[in-house]
Amino acid sequence: MRAHDDMVTGPTNSAATSATTPAGTAPLTAATLADDPCHHAAPYADALRSLAEQDWLRLHVPAHQGSREHAPGLANVVGEEALGIDFPMLFSGVDQENWRMIDHTRIRPIDRAQALAAEAWGASRTWFTTNGASGGNHIATTVVRGLGREFVCQRSVHSSVIDGITHADLRPHFLHPRVDAGLGSSHGVTPAQVEYALSEHPSSSAVYLVSPSYFGAVADIAAIAEVAHRHDVPLIVDEAWGSHLGLHPGLPVNAVRCGADLVISSTHKGAGSLTQSAMVQLGHGRLAERIEPLVDRVVRSYQSTSCSSLLLASLDEVRRHLVTHPEAIGEALSTAADVRARVRADARFRDATPDILAGRDAVDADPLKIVIDTRGAGITGSDAQYLLIRDHRIYCELATPSALLLLVGATSPVDVERFWSALQALPRSESEPERPIVLPGSCAKRMEIGQAFFAASEVVSAAEAVGQVSADALAAYPPGIPNVLPGEELSEEAVTFLRMTAEAPSGYVRGAQDSRMETFRVVADRSRQRPPHTA
Repeated sequence: MRAHDDMVTGPTNSAATSATTPAGTAPLTAATLADDPCHHAAPYADALRSLAEQDWLRLHVPAHQGSREHAPGLANVVGEEALGIDFPMLFSGVDQENWRMIDHTRIRPIDRAQALAAEAWGASRTWFTTNGASGGNHIATTVVRGLGREFVCQRSVHSSVIDGITHADLRPHFLHPRVDAGLGSSHGVTPAQVEYALSEHPSSSAVYLVSPSYFGAVADIAAIAEVAHRHDVPLIVDEAWGSHLGLHPGLPVNAVRCGADLVISSTHKGAGSLTQSAMVQLGHGRLAERIEPLVDRVVRSYQSTSCSSLLLASLDEVRRHLVTHPEAIGEALSTAADVRARVRADARFRDATPDILAGRDAVDADPLKIVIDTRGAGITGSDAQYLLIRDHRIYCELATPSALLLLVGATSPVDVERFWSALQALPRSESEPERPIVLPGSCAKRMEIGQAFFAASEVVSAAEAVGQVSADALAAYPPGIPNVLPGEELSEEAVTFLRMTAEAPSGYVRGAQDSRMETFRVVADRSRQRPPHTA
């Protein structure tokens, strides 16, 4: 019997790969699992379908009780089959051999599904979650608080990490990533930066990084993990944009296989599960083992007691598809390479992959992220995105004034001819369009994040806000990286950038109390706006 058939003996899925992997070595790669019959099953999704085949009189939540007649509009939105498998968490875990809700002697389908996912991504343990990578970041920041208050953190983390820092009252020591002001992107940090930060702040309890970046820059996680472990602290990686990594020879290796101790995977983004579904993955080794009980407790404290069976099942199904159909990933990679090759050969647009790989922070680039430089093309990236949506019904992941960013799903090949024809049909201005500065510089810290967030606040005009301390985390979205943190002094540059973002056709500032950014929420008691104490 395979390890994942009998290794899980309770409500956990620890050590799902230990029986097939020598201690201290990297787990199996996903490519070696494609022919494993166990991975051709989706234990949790299959169990839901089996339940739905029964003729039930459903007298339980959810109130639609799986019936189109009870909720015709809802059935039209999600489909009748989806409605039928929307079982409550307890019932969807029912043992269909003896029909007991709880059977302590058997492994539940959800445990089998999580164990298979752990094996596929090379983790020692995986938790399915249903509040996206944002919820995963709230979990991870709470885990940090269980280790200590201070930690080293990449400044370009997602706004959900800043929310977690605020809730847990953490004290981050920020590392500033490489910034490409021309493309309007921020990337990663280097092992040397992490070494310096941990040496300067020896009380730090963890390192928290982002890889890959939103634009696809992959950091040297293996080297950074070595640095963190030398300082006896775990490495946490927000791998929201890399949930597909490590599942095909044509993709970069994923963070948990490179030595990260805790990884947040936004599975719906690149891997293709339903929106809002995600995974938390535990690494291997002494530090991962040390934090496992804490991670498990924190996951349970954040996870809903009414988890969506649809979201959980989608995680199970996407693992099955990714592992057993590597040719589908290969086809997506092939079409992405075709688009990139056409851009490289084009006289008007430019492939920005060399820019992404230009810094010492990037050791690889995600081939399923295509960054098209529009500088010199006679059209801004923002206008190109707008016209592609309006005239061609093509929606790109992101646009900056200088670039278009395409996200190719791991098993979703591109209609290359349709995209390329639309791109070539974009109008060209006779003069180069204006391209304003994309990213503002960092704002000066005046208060701790939690202190400013919970302080008395007031709303002032944009002009009045300059020079005052922000009470909110304000992030141009996507990608949702905060441009201003609570406790930071609002610079004129930051205020101007955020207002420009709000005015853009697809502009949105997460955290703003005014969507037009005509007003800002600032700390009211200005006597408290003193520089933080530094040791």
